[in-house]
Amino acid sequence: MDTLGFFMLLILLFFQWMPALAAEEITWTYSGLVGQSEWSEYFPDCGGTSQSPVDVMTTQAKYDPSLIPVTPLGYSQHGNQPFTMYNNGHTVVIELPEWMGLGGLPWFFTAIQMHLHWGNDGPSPGGSEHTINGLSADAELHVVHYNSELYPNMSAAMTQKDGLAVLGILIVTGEETNPAFNNILNYLSRIRHADQKAFIPAFDVQSLLPEDLGRYYRYNGSLTTPPCHQSVIWTLFHKRVQISVAQLLKLEKILYSSKAEEPDRMLLQDNYRATQPLNHRVIFTSFSAESGKELSSGEVTAIVIGVMCGCVGLAVIVRFIVKTIRFFKLLQFEAVVVNSSTSSWDVLHNNRPAPMPRTKDSEKEKEEKQDMAMNSTSEAEKKEESLLSPQSVP
Repeated sequence: MDTLGFFMLLILLFFQWMPALAAEEITWTYSGLVGQSEWSEYFPDCGGTSQSPVDVMTTQAKYDPSLIPVTPLGYSQHGNQPFTMYNNGHTVVIELPEWMGLGGLPWFFTAIQMHLHWGNDGPSPGGSEHTINGLSADAELHVVHYNSELYPNMSAAMTQKDGLAVLGILIVTGEETNPAFNNILNYLSRIRHADQKAFIPAFDVQSLLPEDLGRYYRYNGSLTTPPCHQSVIWTLFHKRVQISVAQLLKLEKILYSSKAEEPDRMLLQDNYRATQPLNHRVIFTSFSAESGKELSSGEVTAIVIGVMCGCVGLAVIVRFIVKTIRFFKLLQFEAVVVNSSTSSWDVLHNNRPAPMPRTKDSEKEKEEKQDMAMNSTSEAEKKEESLLSPQSVP
């Protein structure tokens, strides 16, 4: 090989190695010179057709009855060894022990780490990476696993189509504090700057997940940060978890994306990627549209008012029925009283002794009594005459 040929070979090899070196050494950000819109220039997979996150349109999601609930394995068995937590300049990462895994998928996946994405200035549009029907949450938790049945480690799996499985948990704010998230938030001050690392007490990782693990959305996608490998089986839970506003503000205000020695401190905020096109991908759901339908505040208000009106109407109907029954019972009672009075009079009238019929024997007795009376009268008259007549002389 002559000198010119050897020189051309070196130039060719140089240009082949340049993209790999650039991808490894480039410092990407969410905005700025190497922001989201420029990722694909340095990391070609970020311009692929199966990128994440996505907007889940529930009306277009396809119900798949074969999707069973995911099963966290060992999440609650954290042991006595502390967890390692660090700030990588893009998010807070908590490394997970190798005995934690995920079932309910075609292969067994071993847990690697979990991290968070959030916005700025408390509850506001943006914060979560995935959205549902165009609506974002205030933050999002990702639990990352690799396919340990097919691949020896994370590095080998992350470039394969079936290499990774990530759980996505949408986080919203409310009035109550979520004690589970304090296991992370209370120690953020130890890793305020990029590249800082700390050990934190182990805790129950499953307490960070929603209670209902059977209702979720499933699709094939990618890592949401460079190098954006399209190797992720995504499980986005339908049920959100809640933290307080104070907890969200702590997450948004404590960490810096800059290193401790850098003079200009930059708060680590808005570390979420915009949603990507589906490009004819299908999002599957483990529950039917009817059972998973979410109601808006207006729909809830309408339902409450409808229920109240229904209760009032039912009460009026019941009252009318009761009054009607009482009215008919009163009429029936009055009719019974009237009939009872008439029957009593008839009974009393019918109980009067009937006149005895005149018989021949009774007439004969009457004549005998009259004769006896006449005889008595005659004897009295005779006695009186004898006393009035003159006495005879001797």
